Amino acid sequence: MIFENRFKGRSAVVTGGAAGLGAGIAGRIVAEGGTAEVWDINPDALASIDTPGMTTRQIDVTDASAVADAMAQTNPDILVCSAGITGPNTTTWDYPVEDWLAVHNLNVNAVFYCCRAAAPLMAAKGWGRIVNIASIAGKEGNPNAPAYSSSKAAVIGLTKSLGKELATTGVTCNAIAPAAVRTAIFDQMTQEHIDFMQSKIPMGRFGTVEEIAAMACWLASDEASFSTGFCFDQSGGRATA
Repeated sequence: MIFENRFKGRSAVVTGGAAGLGAGIAGRIVAEGGTAEVWDINPDALASIDTPGMTTRQIDVTDASAVADAMAQTNPDILVCSAGITGPNTTTWDYPVEDWLAVHNLNVNAVFYCCRAAAPLMAAKGWGRIVNIASIAGKEGNPNAPAYSSSKAAVIGLTKSLGKELATTGVTCNAIAPAAVRTAIFDQMTQEHIDFMQSKIPMGRFGTVEEIAAMACWLASDEASFSTGFCFDQSGGRATA
């Protein structure tokens, strides 16, 4: 269900917004009357975007200076941090150090850079919404995914800390912890790991981009004014806490 004009007069930055969850969230924000600047490192994916109300920026969100400059130029009302990678599926003792660092650099450091740059801008306006895409893996820890699981746990911790810091400013910061959603990120995983993830979901299916976008847009709206520093599960019954 689309809520017409829910984001009228609101601007958003969506990282990793050229595909997957980010694209779904950016598209819904625009469909509901807002504008969205899609941040992504993939120029081909950005070039394919041709939606009224949506602009693009090629950016490496692991570059703290580039993020700070771009955020100051954009000064968004809403920030959705969706960019991320899974890394390889292997045991902790066999995990390549370079992959560990790459996963944490994008999944944690980039989220920190974006939140760090956006929070004071939003606080100065007295209104803002930050939505970080975490994962149920960050709560439960998936075997053979130590970098991804630990990086998403860090996102949840950062969200809780920032939400409390901003609590009196009119700015909220929340996270979403989906179980697996079938997007292009599945291309980074083994079929064995994909089957394992589905077996853990009591509903017996993966989530959809539309379901995650619906939650993200509620958290980004005026309606979610009394929720901050919290991680909302969308796990098909997998998580109960």
